[in-house]
Amino acid sequence: MNRDQIEKHSTTQAVILHLLPGILVGCFYLFARQPVVNMGYPSIIALILAYAFILIPVELGYLLYQGKKKTGRFTLQGIISYRNSIPWWQYLVWVCIIFIAVGAIFAFLKPVDTFLQGKLFFWMPGINNGLDGNYSRKTLIVTYAMVFIFVAVLTPLVEELYFRGYLLPRMKGKFAPLLHSFLFAVQHVLEPWMIITRTLGFLPILFGVKKKNIYVGIIVHILCNTVNVITGIAFIVKMT
Repeated sequence: MNRDQIEKHSTTQAVILHLLPGILVGCFYLFARQPVVNMGYPSIIALILAYAFILIPVELGYLLYQGKKKTGRFTLQGIISYRNSIPWWQYLVWVCIIFIAVGAIFAFLKPVDTFLQGKLFFWMPGINNGLDGNYSRKTLIVTYAMVFIFVAVLTPLVEELYFRGYLLPRMKGKFAPLLHSFLFAVQHVLEPWMIITRTLGFLPILFGVKKKNIYVGIIVHILCNTVNVITGIAFIVKMT
């Protein structure tokens, strides 16, 4: 799909489409957080439920709706951009380079996140990932099985299709990638202290803008989120 032939969104439309899913996820999380905790699970389960019942259906549903409007059937064909193929060896090279770059940016800016969280957003409750020693192994196994399915695989896949494959190509202006990355960071409303880190950290994933290949970004995004799963598994294995 030629990016220049795609009908562009207005600035207002682009902002709304970027931020609305995150706002809905945040509202669902705040509503479900206490019931989940009362059931004996860490609050990250509430976030997973928000992904399962809000983020994935909203974003994927909107894409399929656009496909229906364009072709008369529910499809992603003609809706998702940056689907050009590249040699297999470039996947290995670029995935490694971008993954390392993203990790380095997140690690370097970690003190900034800590500072902003402590000084500006101290009033916001953090998302409990369950690795504080207060949950049983069985509870954590269930939790991190769901983290793997929804946080590490399904959500990154759908987000890349929605944000990088659909929204980004429809933004106007030469600074569209930077604005897109900023809006993607802002829509993570439950962790506002990471806006700077996410804005800069996810810029390398916009590799697809140059190569017109969304698949590299999908793989990197999944790998980044899989780090949380590995951390959880390591904690569970060490439990007595």
